[in-house]
Amino acid sequence: MPNPPPLALLAASGLRVDVGGWPAIDGLSLATTGDRVLVLGAARALFEAAAGLRAPSRGEILVEGASPRAAMSRGVAACAPLDPPMPPAWTVLQYVTWSARVAGHPKATARGMAGEALERMHLGGVAGTKLGAVAPATRRGTVVAAAIATGARTLLVEDPLTGLPSEAARPFARVIARALGEHRVAVFAGRMPLESPLALAADEALLIDGAEVSAQGAPGELAASERTVALRVYGNVAAFARGVQAAGGHAEAAVGAPPPVHVRVELGPLAARDLLRIAEESHAMVVELRLLAGAFG
Repeated sequence: MPNPPPLALLAASGLRVDVGGWPAIDGLSLATTGDRVLVLGAARALFEAAAGLRAPSRGEILVEGASPRAAMSRGVAACAPLDPPMPPAWTVLQYVTWSARVAGHPKATARGMAGEALERMHLGGVAGTKLGAVAPATRRGTVVAAAIATGARTLLVEDPLTGLPSEAARPFARVIARALGEHRVAVFAGRMPLESPLALAADEALLIDGAEVSAQGAPGELAASERTVALRVYGNVAAFARGVQAAGGHAEAAVGAPPPVHVRVELGPLAARDLLRIAEESHAMVVELRLLAGAFG
């Protein structure tokens, strides 16, 4: 019999995640199909929920078909958050070994796995350096190495390139992409240049717009969608969509969604100002408009 298809790396249904008593995400549903996925534009709360660091208020999120905490505790998945607290007196090797030990590996095995993970991240030369004395990129690389050292097949990574100068980000991204090559990976980022090695290594990207997946597909195809925009629209959305179609564009609205309704428009011959005119004529109001390709800026 043929092997069953792999479970979705990441899936969510009606997901709500609150931060400080307010919804950061409300009603998000998604299912990935790739093994190396970019999740772009989402609130940080989505990474935290996927990594088991923040419990959903409603709905569910699954990693490899299991709850995040179950996936982490079973060693199926591990996470690399952005700039977590780290003991400054520990060495890089101590931190990565600790991660392997927490994942359940015996001491000698954990140390070997830590050493291998550090070599993959090109950090073997600083293994004995205290975390309080290393550069930010080295600390972030250590966090990624710590996730690798767990032995988990699926890794959730919060963009370690955030805030780094471009001259440092690209070679660092190349190291990370190679180090994660044998894993299923979801990288969560606000935006990412298409030429980044992490984007080039991805086979799928999701563009999150609030609580909607505004686009999903191969990163190159989405980045090429410079004539596609995501909107939030109040009022007579159906009439607005018909008006866009009549003018030569193509509109897809989230059917049955509460206002403001998310609408994806392939502009065709239209300009953004045409959408505002069509909205006015249709007794609708556009309250947000953005290019989908902007996530790859």
